[in-house]
Amino acid sequence: MTALVSQQPLEVPGLRPSRGWLTVAAATCAIAWGGNEFTPLLVMYRSHGGFSALTVDLLLFAYVLGIVPALLIGGPLSDRYGRRPLMLPAPVLAALGSMILAVGADSALMLALGRVFSGIALGLAMAVGGAWIKELSGPPWEEDGRSGARRAAMSLTAGFGLGAGVAGTLAQWAPAPTVLSYAVNIVLAVAAAALLTAAPETRTPRRNGIPAAPHSIFTVWNAIPAQVRHRRFLLVVVPVAPWVFGAGASAYAVLPALMTDRAAAAPIAFSALMCVVTLGVGFAVQHLGRRLGSGGRRGVVIALGLLVLGMATAAWAAAVLTIWAALAAAAVLGAGYGMALLAGLQEIQRIAGPDDLAGLTAIFYGLSYLGFAVPAALAFLSQRWAALTYPAMFGFGALAAAACLVVVALGAKRQRAIG
Repeated sequence: MTALVSQQPLEVPGLRPSRGWLTVAAATCAIAWGGNEFTPLLVMYRSHGGFSALTVDLLLFAYVLGIVPALLIGGPLSDRYGRRPLMLPAPVLAALGSMILAVGADSALMLALGRVFSGIALGLAMAVGGAWIKELSGPPWEEDGRSGARRAAMSLTAGFGLGAGVAGTLAQWAPAPTVLSYAVNIVLAVAAAALLTAAPETRTPRRNGIPAAPHSIFTVWNAIPAQVRHRRFLLVVVPVAPWVFGAGASAYAVLPALMTDRAAAAPIAFSALMCVVTLGVGFAVQHLGRRLGSGGRRGVVIALGLLVLGMATAAWAAAVLTIWAALAAAAVLGAGYGMALLAGLQEIQRIAGPDDLAGLTAIFYGLSYLGFAVPAALAFLSQRWAALTYPAMFGFGALAAAACLVVVALGAKRQRAIG
């Protein structure tokens, strides 16, 4: 038998309950900072570190090896045993990941290891921290329980954008380019770990004399939410999830690599600018999400429409290779990223029950991070088939996004007919 979970809040002296979500959001932002600070430095590692384009793109993807297990294990376990014990290690792991990256600039193995630690931290932040923010954004802490998805999405996006912008700027113009940006994140992560101890727990385990189920892979497997078979999850969430970071990776990993010669005066700073534009537009879209009418399936339809346009714009930018075209593509892809993340989280919070919110959130993020394979996949395809150009591959991406849009639209029509 499994341990029962009480949802009675813990009162923490000195913390205003209505602002409890800010503490978790700040930690999530610091961890996301560490997760994306590596991205604008891809140009540096490619040009000065002696790594091939495929190796660098694989290093970008390496932290998914940490994210996915952390999501799939940490999310369900936090539904069962509480948010605090699963989230508290996350900023410490983020600091450790940045430390390994700082000392391992000349070793692909060390860089990959640092990325994995950053991924573990980010996986916990997304699944556990996102659920914690959602719960602290509703009763009994706040009357309006509709802000959880927006706050969780904006916390991640702010961290991704700030981390990339600061890291790229420091690596381009400050001393110790392979160390200083990571040192900044270490300080932020340690501060976040200290602040996080003040956040009120929203799910506390209550044993009632019954021993908890053993921690094993079978426990985790049995904790996977049944809602993964929900029609709305399969026909709405699954088609949009991989595009969340597929759009982001295309904008701030693939396009900057193509533009290296055109931005030769400051290639690292330009890569950082592409990250900031992508994530800045995404942050703005998430902030305006409610006003744009992004709730429900409508938000997913809007997101996929933006992604079709974004991939088509990226194909144009890859063909003309101008600074302004690349920035335009980053902006449109950023809008698609922002809406896809927000609408996906809203759908998850609509489908999930109180006992499996973090678990279902973890599965959504696990699917979304499949999109980080896009840069490595495109680099591999371009090396294997010289005739397969980046404009052609982005054009195929636009068609694939359009196909996902059709799936969502037909799924909505079918569900209305059944209802």
